[in-house]
Amino acid sequence: MAAPLPIRFLRSYVAVDDLPHVHAELALMGRSNVGKSSLLNALAQHKGLAKTSKTPGATRLMNAFEVGPSDSGRWLMDLPGYGYAKVSKAEQRTWADMLTRYVEERENMVGVLLLIDGEVGPTNLDLQTVEWLEHLERPIQFVATKADKVRPSRSQKRRTELTGKLGVEKRDVRWVSAEKGAGIPELRSLVQDMLGLT
Repeated sequence: MAAPLPIRFLRSYVAVDDLPHVHAELALMGRSNVGKSSLLNALAQHKGLAKTSKTPGATRLMNAFEVGPSDSGRWLMDLPGYGYAKVSKAEQRTWADMLTRYVEERENMVGVLLLIDGEVGPTNLDLQTVEWLEHLERPIQFVATKADKVRPSRSQKRRTELTGKLGVEKRDVRWVSAEKGAGIPELRSLVQDMLGLT
């Protein structure tokens, strides 16, 4: 069982140009309200690490978290969610531009943890994001969140539907519940591997 990850919030960034060069970065992406902040808190077993909200759009900046020893230069980047959020169209465009530049330009990004709502399944926006990331040849690790919200009687069918829509094998999707802790130890190990901390 992987122990809670040592994760520290460093700072928030507005512009990609302000980001320093670091050893390795792993991006957390997903639609608004998919549970990125809750997942970060679960990985660290620290409820107050990342701000969570029931209102979509709580993450409005690029939030940098360092993983491992101090000054390890290995970051988790919590990015604004795409899709629905109670903000202006202008701010949504700003977020989209920020995401685009970050994903296209960051040379030290080792991959993307793409969060998909396990209860809802991949949306059209999720599928467009997958296509875009694959076009850019960015490694994707699919993480299905809110596994505890899927009724046990529907679990296998939901997993088949989700992987079918994504066009991947079942083994390519990590099912997790930030609330119940299911799948979190395995995801911690994966994060460490991807960031070169093992």
